[in-house]
Amino acid sequence: MLKLIHNPDRNIQFALACSGGVDSMAAADFFYRGKKNFKLAYFHHNTPQADSMLELVLKWGRQHGIEVLCGNLTKQKPSNLSPEEFWRVERYKWFDTLNMPIVTCHHLNDVAETWIFSSLNGNPKIIAPKNGKVIRPFLLNSKQEMIDWCIRHNVSWFEDKSNKDVKYPRNRIRHNILPECLMVNPGLLKVMKKKIISSLENKSQ
Repeated sequence: MLKLIHNPDRNIQFALACSGGVDSMAAADFFYRGKKNFKLAYFHHNTPQADSMLELVLKWGRQHGIEVLCGNLTKQKPSNLSPEEFWRVERYKWFDTLNMPIVTCHHLNDVAETWIFSSLNGNPKIIAPKNGKVIRPFLLNSKQEMIDWCIRHNVSWFEDKSNKDVKYPRNRIRHNILPECLMVNPGLLKVMKKKIISSLENKSQ
């Protein structure tokens, strides 16, 4: 069973950021089974596999009676931004145009990757469970738990080949550095979970 930090109210409609990957498809199925009031929000990055990913999201939406909102990348990447950063900036700009809360599918492995990346740049950070109208309720779940949900409930997802390309810093951390960190400290994800819980407790005080 997936665990939520924030459980969306059934009476409040939200947009679920959905790429068609295993994390967002697990979240979509989870919320559908929970009878939540949501739409899917897909942002088209104009990458080679973006059309196939959109097709899967649209198909799932049709099968389950969930509306799909679609944004499109319309700008050229400036030279001072990496592709990852550029896509993230433009994606969140589009999210900001939607007149409803945005739920993303960031999970515990994302927290560890962000902490490693930010630490290597001298400013260790933990992904915030909430930032403005953006809500990240799945942070206490591991990547494997998201995969297990999809397998257990027969939910299809799309494997984006670019996620394995280690020319992108995030992928290099995910595939090379994080596994080594887990060899040094097998309890690293538990450490990240404690940091998230501690940040929530500090905010509630």
